[in-house]
Amino acid sequence: MARYSEEFKYSVVSKMMSPQNQPVADIAKETRLSEATLYKWQRQAREKGLVVPGGETNSEHWSTQDKFQIALETAILSEVELAEYCREKDIYVEQVKAWKDACLQASGGVAQEAPRLQKELKQKERDAGAQSNRESVSKSVAQL
Repeated sequence: MARYSEEFKYSVVSKMMSPQNQPVADIAKETRLSEATLYKWQRQAREKGLVVPGGETNSEHWSTQDKFQIALETAILSEVELAEYCREKDIYVEQVKAWKDACLQASGGVAQEAPRLQKELKQKERDAGAQSNRESVSKSVAQL
């Protein structure tokens, strides 16, 4: 089995990424690598956090994993930086904003629920602590 350098793998995988978005079948013919090898490299690149649509030129058909990765990558960018990022990836700012909204909606409002749940937890901990104190006092009185 042939071994390929990380640089070579990245150069091949980058062909699957924006803005080129070449299909895996085309890259396999061009490089004479098996499609299975290319899909394996694509999966490994995704595991490292890269957005690798694998030939899908219409970003609306990208996997939810790729869209989520872009939402994460762009979460802290300013409007100017986001616009530049989108130009480099050949996607629209509006798409990224829609994907971010979809990610927030998919969480089921967990972010909004967190403060309420933390407050409830603290109250239950206080109640349990107070109950424990009452039991300790009752035992102490009983021993007297």
